[in-house]
Amino acid sequence: MRSSFGGSSLYSISPSSPSRTPTLTAVLAVVAILYFAKEVLLPLAIAVLLTFALAPISSRLRRFGLPRVLAVIATVVMAFVLLILFGLVVAGQVAEVAQNVTAYQGNIIAKIRALQESGTDNAIIRRLTAVVERVGRELNETQAGAAGAQTASSPREPILVEIFAPSRPIETLVRLIGPLIGPIASFGLIIVVVIFMLLEREELRDRFIRLVGYGDLHRTTEALQEAGRRVGQYLLMQLVVNCAYGIPLSLGLWWVGIPNAALWGMLAIVLRFVPYIGSVISTVLPLFLAFAVDPGWSLLLWVAAIFLILELTSNNVIEPWLYGSRTGLSPVAIIVSAIFWAWLWGPVGLVLSTPLTVCLAVLGRYVPQFEFLEVLFGREPVLDPKERLYQRFLAGDPDEATDLAEEILEEQYLVDYYGDVAIPALMLAETDMRRGVLTADQMEKVAEAADKLIANLEDIALEEEQEEPDESGEALDGTKPAPEKANAASDEDLPEGTGKTVLCVGGRSALDDASASMLAQVLQVQGAEGATVRHSDASARRIRELHQVGPDAVAICFLNPDSARYASILIRRFKRLFPSARVGVVIWPAAGRKVEDQEPSVNGDFAVSTMTEAVREALLDSPPVSLVPPRKALIRRQPSRSTRGAAQPAA
Repeated sequence: MRSSFGGSSLYSISPSSPSRTPTLTAVLAVVAILYFAKEVLLPLAIAVLLTFALAPISSRLRRFGLPRVLAVIATVVMAFVLLILFGLVVAGQVAEVAQNVTAYQGNIIAKIRALQESGTDNAIIRRLTAVVERVGRELNETQAGAAGAQTASSPREPILVEIFAPSRPIETLVRLIGPLIGPIASFGLIIVVVIFMLLEREELRDRFIRLVGYGDLHRTTEALQEAGRRVGQYLLMQLVVNCAYGIPLSLGLWWVGIPNAALWGMLAIVLRFVPYIGSVISTVLPLFLAFAVDPGWSLLLWVAAIFLILELTSNNVIEPWLYGSRTGLSPVAIIVSAIFWAWLWGPVGLVLSTPLTVCLAVLGRYVPQFEFLEVLFGREPVLDPKERLYQRFLAGDPDEATDLAEEILEEQYLVDYYGDVAIPALMLAETDMRRGVLTADQMEKVAEAADKLIANLEDIALEEEQEEPDESGEALDGTKPAPEKANAASDEDLPEGTGKTVLCVGGRSALDDASASMLAQVLQVQGAEGATVRHSDASARRIRELHQVGPDAVAICFLNPDSARYASILIRRFKRLFPSARVGVVIWPAAGRKVEDQEPSVNGDFAVSTMTEAVREALLDSPPVSLVPPRKALIRRQPSRSTRGAAQPAA
C-alpha cells in the first residue's frame, strides 16, 4: 500500500518542502479555463470518454479481421445509431406523458383532500393542494377560453384586423432550424472527434507521451493504461448495471399498469449514470405517476415494492459482481465531484463527473505535482495502519482504534498486528515525545488509549488461544484456523508456553508499559501466564511485594532506542531477585534501527527487537546466564607508619 506521507513520524514536515502556491495557481487557472471554454471543451470531453468506451469494441472488431477504418466506422455508426434511436423513443414518450398530465389532476386533488380529512393536515399538504388547484384552474380557464373563441360569434362587435406581411420561406426555415444548429453541430463534432481519435489512437498516445512524459516513459505509459482501463471499465460496467436495472423496471411497471413504462426504464438507464442523485430521480418520477394515475393506493405500493426489490438486487448482487469499486474513488469524492462538475458544465457535467474524476485521480497518482488529487479523491487509505492507529491514540478514541484493529485481525494474528502496527504506532509517539512535540498529558492519553485497545482485544486473544493449532494442524477445539491467518502465521512457529510465567516489565514510561502489556497478551495466547509490571513498580521492594513466586523469564521493554544503559541496571536487579529466571531486554527498533545498533550492549540472557523474537526468547527452555559481578577497582593500601616501623629489621 502506497503512503502519501514519508518519514517516521506522522507530523514530521521537511523544512525544504516545495511551496504549493504554483500548484494552486495552476489548478485555479485550469478551473477558469474549463468554465469559460465549456462550449468547446464539453464536446471534446464527451468525445474522449466515448473513445475510451468504444476503443475495446473497435479493437475486438480488428481482431476479427476487419481493417482499421471499417472497424472504427462500424463501431461509431452502431453506437450513435443506438443513441439516436434511444433519444427518439424517449422524446416520443415524454410528449405522450405531457399530453396526459391534465387527466391525472382529479386523482391528485382527491388524494390530497383524503389526507386532509384523515387528520394528517399540515402546512405542506395545504400548500400542495393550493398549488394543484391553481394549476388546474388555469388549465381549465385556458381550455374554456379557447373553446369559447371558436364557438362564439358576435357580428355586432368590431373585429380588430391586423395586416401582416407575408413571411418569406427562407426566414421561416431559419427560424425553425436556428435553435437546432447548436446541438446538431455539437453532435456532429463529437462524432468526427470520436472517429479520428479511434483511428489515430496510437498516434495521439505517442504525441501525448512526447509532450507530457517523455522523460519517464514507464510512468506515463502506466498512467495512460490505467486511465483508459478504469474509465472504460466504469462506463461499460455501469451501462450493464443500468440496463440490468432499467429493463426489469420497465417490465415491472408495465405489468402493474403504469403508463409509458418504457420511458421510466430508459430514463433510469440514463439517470443512474449520475451518482446517487440519478437513482433518486428515476424513482420519484414513477412513484408520482402512480400516485396520480390510480384513485387508490395499491398501485403506489406496487411501484414502491418494485423499486425496493430492484435496488436491493442491484446494490447487493449485480453491482458487487459486475462493477464493485473499480473506479477507485471514495464515496465522498464522488459526491463532491458531482457537485463541482454540475456547477462547471451543468447537467452534462453531472453525468460525466465520475469518469472525469477518475482521470484526475490517475493524474494525481502518477504526477507528483498533483498528488493531492489522489489524496482527495482516492479510495485507498493515505495513511499507513500504524499512522492511523497513532492518530486515533492522539485523539483518545480507543473504540475506532479497536475497529481498525479488528479489520486487520481478520487476516492476521495478534502477534503480527502488535509487531507490525501497534508497536510502530507507539514508536511514533515515543519519537514525538523525544522531539518535544508530545506533551506529558498527550503521552498519558496515548498510553491510556493503548491500554484500552489491549483490553478490547482480550476476546480475540482468547479466541486465538483456543484456536491455536496443534501438530496435526487442527485447533484445540477441533476446528481449523482460517486459511488466510494460517498462511500469515506459517512463517513464524512460536513455542508453546503452557505452565510458564513471564514478567513483562515496562522500562521507563507509560508507553513502555503499553508495549509490555502487548507482549504479555501475546504470551497468554501461547498458553503462558503473562504478567505486566509497570515502570513505576520496577523497584526491588515493590516487585517482591507483587510477585512472591519467581517467574521463568523476565522481558524488559523499551521504546527509546537509547535505553540500553538503563536496561543493564534493570537486568541486574531482576537477576538478583530471580536468579533462576531468564532475564532479557526488548528494545523496539526506531526508524529502521536494529537492537544490534543500540549502545551500549546489554548483559542479559537475550536482547531482541521484534515481537516474535521476544516471545520465542521468553519461552525458551535454555538455562539463564549467571550474573557477572561488576569490576571493582583495586585500591592498594599504603602501610601505616607504625607498621612500617615494625616491619623494619633491627639493626
